[in-house]
Amino acid sequence: MKTDSRIYIAGHRGMVGSAILRRLQRDGYKNLLARSRDELDLRRQADVEEFFDDEQPEYVFLAAAKVGGIHANNTYKADFILDNLQIQTNVITAAYQSGVKKLLFLGSSCIYPKIAPQPITEESLLTGSLEPTNEPYAIAKIAGLKACQFLREQYGVDFISMMPTNLYGPNDNFDLKTSHVLPALIRKFHDAKVQGARHVEVWGTGSPRREFLHVDDCADAGIFLMENYSGGETINVGWGEDISIRKLAELIQEIIGFEGEIIFNRDYPDGTPRKLLDTSRINQLGWRPKISLRDGITSAYSWFKEQRQLA
Repeated sequence: MKTDSRIYIAGHRGMVGSAILRRLQRDGYKNLLARSRDELDLRRQADVEEFFDDEQPEYVFLAAAKVGGIHANNTYKADFILDNLQIQTNVITAAYQSGVKKLLFLGSSCIYPKIAPQPITEESLLTGSLEPTNEPYAIAKIAGLKACQFLREQYGVDFISMMPTNLYGPNDNFDLKTSHVLPALIRKFHDAKVQGARHVEVWGTGSPRREFLHVDDCADAGIFLMENYSGGETINVGWGEDISIRKLAELIQEIIGFEGEIIFNRDYPDGTPRKLLDTSRINQLGWRPKISLRDGITSAYSWFKEQRQLA
């Protein structure tokens, strides 16, 4: 990519898309294309095709998606599979038809089987059953990466896919009904501290282990791959270490300064027991993350407090 290349960031208001946009702007890219959902509904095929015909982007970061935590995935299963299939199919198809030079598809580590050898390699895809609590989203993401793979095989397009681990950071969703575990815990501990509560309830047993990557590291990896990788294999992106939900809750409690008790509610599902990605493929290409979990949570909490003050 050149600094004057026409680059479209689909989903630029989401957590990942906004991080990619910030990074490209910081690096001096001047010809960035972005549309809000009100300006361009990516679920509408004709509108997406018209946008690509009019704007003729050369490079595409496909970060647009309907996302959410366990509660949202369980409650809105049809929305999660249909919206994501529509969004990614419309963008990928229009990108191919309009002659886009390169496209990066952003997937998710939930595409891998619920019970997979740890750390999870890219070859684990489709070797076992998915985690039921996010199956609709995972199936959609698998379809997206396969669409990119098969377009590459049949038509020779340079469409690549990266699968990031659990992400967090600026523009995350802190709504307790629809958020992922890390931002939900930040919100819970903050509210408990402000309200003077005696305890914070955490869903599940606290035993599952999760890997977390700051979204700015994810954006850095995406741009790195756009500039340095043109293969047909999916690329995992993660920190390379995981942490139990119990230890994560204790870390967030410490950072926020909540002095009460943590109670684990076993009536709620744990989800996948462990999910750690094997990142050796991208490491061998020359990329590694930079933002530690403690530093990342500290900065994410600062962003959260700033937004609360602005609201």
